[in-house]
Amino acid sequence: MNVLQMVRRECVSAGRAPVDKAEALREIASLAAASGLLGETTEGDVLRGLEEREAVGTTGFGKGIAIPHCRLESVPEFVIGLMSVPGGVGFESVDGEPVRVILFIVGPASESTEHIQVLSAVSRVLSSEAAVAELTAAGDDEALYEGLVRHLRDEPQPSDGEGRNLFLVFTQSEDVFHDVLQVFGGTEPRLTTVLDARNARSYLWKVPLFAGLWRDEPESFSRIIVSLVSRKMTNEMIRRIEGIVGPLSEAKNLLVTVQDTFFTSGSLGE
Repeated sequence: MNVLQMVRRECVSAGRAPVDKAEALREIASLAAASGLLGETTEGDVLRGLEEREAVGTTGFGKGIAIPHCRLESVPEFVIGLMSVPGGVGFESVDGEPVRVILFIVGPASESTEHIQVLSAVSRVLSSEAAVAELTAAGDDEALYEGLVRHLRDEPQPSDGEGRNLFLVFTQSEDVFHDVLQVFGGTEPRLTTVLDARNARSYLWKVPLFAGLWRDEPESFSRIIVSLVSRKMTNEMIRRIEGIVGPLSEAKNLLVTVQDTFFTSGSLGE
C-alpha cells in the first residue's frame, strides 16, 4: 500500500469557498470524478456515498480538518484528493469550528483494511497544526498538492516479509485506549486484537490478606492491545504511542512490552 500513489493531482484544489457542508460534499464528488479512475461509478454515486457516511457521524474531526470518505462497490482503486477552504466552512465538526482543510478518500468497498490504513496515515499528517496551516495557506493547486505529498512522504510504510515483534499494550484509560488502538489499526489491522483485562489489584483487594491496602475500588476499564508489528516499524510505533501519552517511563495508566517473535503465520479476519 502506497498512499502517495493514491493522491491524484487533478483532485487537489486550493482556495475553495463552499457556503456549507452540502456544497462542500458536492464539490468533493466533482473532484473525485475528475480523476477518471472511478470505473462505472458516477459523481452522483460518490456524493451519495459521502452523504451516507456523514449520516453515520461527522468526519469533521476538529482543529479545522475534515476527512470525508466512502467505500463503493464499483470503485476499482483508491482516489485521494484535497480541498483547501481558507475562509472556513461549517462541517458539523466535533469542536464546532469551521473546516479549512478537507481531505477526501474514495475507495473500493472490498478494501476495508487498506481503507483503515489510509485513514490512519492521512489523519496523522493532518493532526499537525503546522501542516494544516501550510496547506491552508497554499496559493494554488500545485502548491497544495506538493505540500500534501511532502508531508505524506514522511510517513513510514510497513512492509511485508520481514520479521515481526509482538506488542502488548495494557491500558486502564478508555480515551488512551482508543487513541493508541488507532496507531495499530493504521498499520497492522489484520494482526491486531484487543482483550479485556483486569489489573491484579482487581482481584487482590478482595483477598482477606490484602484487605484495607486500597481505599478505593480498582479501575473498571482495562484492555490489552496485542499486535504483531514489523521490526522496522517498532521504534516508530513506540514514538507514536509516546506522542499520545508522553514518556512511557512516566505513564500511570499504560504499560507497553515488546517481544521478539520466533515464528508467526496467518492473520485475523476483518
